[in-house]
Amino acid sequence: MALQSRLTVYAAIAGVLALMGGIVYYASLDNVSLNQVEIQLTDITLRESGENESKFNITYLVKNHSEKTFTVSLIAYELFGDGESLGSGEYSTEDVALPGRAIFYAGSEVPLKSTFVLSKDNVSTETYEDMVNDKIGKFVAEGIITTQTTWSIGENEFRTEK
Repeated sequence: MALQSRLTVYAAIAGVLALMGGIVYYASLDNVSLNQVEIQLTDITLRESGENESKFNITYLVKNHSEKTFTVSLIAYELFGDGESLGSGEYSTEDVALPGRAIFYAGSEVPLKSTFVLSKDNVSTETYEDMVNDKIGKFVAEGIITTQTTWSIGENEFRTEK
């Protein structure tokens, strides 16, 4: 009877480990789809300007080229204007449950907006004035976009120009 009890315990442990391995394998099937995300910087507009700090609306167009539905939990980026670093910013819905986020169905394109705060202390006075007066000719954003399905999380580096 003791041998049969041990075999039952060992079989249960092996079953749990096999189930966990199956879940990890099933979750990894989404990784290829999550890597097909495309992101483009589409718009930068002044929202409000102050003496030492200005806020800008940054709009990214995120495209889903895969057949999987996913959400975007984080876009962490560094913004450059005419080759000079303006600072970093992020779009984040990490504190929102998956059902409450923007959903990217197969083939969809969804604009996501973020607020970028430009501090006069982080850039030269000339660059700050050029940014506030819309005199920057070329913007570049570099960073990481984090996409999620129910089972997987994917992180992709990006670089986009406007």
